[in-house]
Amino acid sequence: MSDLFPASNIPNSLRESASTPLAERMRPIALEEYSGQEHLLAPGKLLRRAIEAGRLSSVLLYGPPGTGKTTLARIIAKTTHAAFEAFSGVENSVADLRKALQRAADRRTVSGTRTILFIDEIHRLNKAQQDVLLPALEDGTVQFIGATTHNPYFALTSALVSRSQVFQLEPLTPAHLITLQERALLNAERGLGKMLIEATPEALTHFALHSEGDARKCLNALELAALTTERGPNGIVRIGILEAEDSIQRKAVVYDRDGDQHYDTISALIKSIRGGDPDAALYWLARMLVAGEEIRFIARRLVILASEDVGMADPQALPLAVAAMQAVEFVGLPEAQIPLAHATVYLATAPKSNRSYSAIQAARQDVEQGRSLAVPRALRDTHYAGAKDLGHTGYLYPHDFEGGYVPQAYLEEGRRYYHPTENGAERRVKERLEYWRGLWDAAQAESLAKGSPTK
Repeated sequence: MSDLFPASNIPNSLRESASTPLAERMRPIALEEYSGQEHLLAPGKLLRRAIEAGRLSSVLLYGPPGTGKTTLARIIAKTTHAAFEAFSGVENSVADLRKALQRAADRRTVSGTRTILFIDEIHRLNKAQQDVLLPALEDGTVQFIGATTHNPYFALTSALVSRSQVFQLEPLTPAHLITLQERALLNAERGLGKMLIEATPEALTHFALHSEGDARKCLNALELAALTTERGPNGIVRIGILEAEDSIQRKAVVYDRDGDQHYDTISALIKSIRGGDPDAALYWLARMLVAGEEIRFIARRLVILASEDVGMADPQALPLAVAAMQAVEFVGLPEAQIPLAHATVYLATAPKSNRSYSAIQAARQDVEQGRSLAVPRALRDTHYAGAKDLGHTGYLYPHDFEGGYVPQAYLEEGRRYYHPTENGAERRVKERLEYWRGLWDAAQAESLAKGSPTK
């Protein structure tokens, strides 16, 4: 045994299975143990229903490494009581494949047993090799499951894709990966449960965040930390953030998702955008993304900023920020960083105005201080009998007047809360509003001269 794994750290049971990585030993053997892919396997979802009913046809599982494609194929075989033939698109030949198909045909004839033919990395097979499968798929000799990290619509023949259902698997979330680690630490039969291990939440989170959604990478990094960390005086192996960093070769970003770092970093992002510095804003955005900040939280803050700090200076800022928020929900990580960066740069380089935000703050202050104004009679509802008898008359319909504007009072005291700037698109808003307010002032002066203020 290599000096990399001190023998004193490893119980006999683990020493015997040292050649089998933890990720392989902890491979789920039932749907109930399977983590992730809720969009496919949650109760009531199509793939789950098909597996439980034993009505699954040929399947292509498409997704990144370590997301459970091989595991799911094995679970399907066990759940449906089928024989399981596993092949690799890298290691096995067409001759091997033909032999497997013949065994499946014999099995079907002799005992009526179905065979699941699983081919990992099926995109490695060329067109002629893929075509060997077609007759067996068409006559039901095998139930085929292919696994690939490449988009099957580009990497495989159209004939094979058309005969299969394609299911896309997503990278596992940090929460899924933390759950898998906790199971491995507790499982004495297949995991690390026979070792006295204390792993801090920070260490488990670090492994999860830097495994890129890959369960194999995460569990094997945890095992490396467990086997290479010296026991303490009481015989306990303690895995903290330093051991986690060393085992997965990624430094932890100093970031407290519930404390000062969380608030300080988002504050730095907002202030950098407000100050028009896209480079600083991108750095603070990257800092949060690498540290595992909740992407929905970042997106929400950008939407708020689009109205609070850009506002009417660029009216397109808000719909763009909302579009980025929706994109984040739709694509998830790691691609979600692209629309977040897009929105960050747009907002940082946009002209700024907080006047609409200041206006609502001033209006709220008046309301909260008890300055309650009555709705002018001309603006009150008239859609009921008796409204005219109550004096709800005098409203002038703006579309009936040139330019779609007519001076009339919408607030009895004529208070003004919104004061536009000269920045960006708000300059034109200011010009338009000054023109309308000029018409109002002129009409008010004329009415006062006549002894009756404008209604």
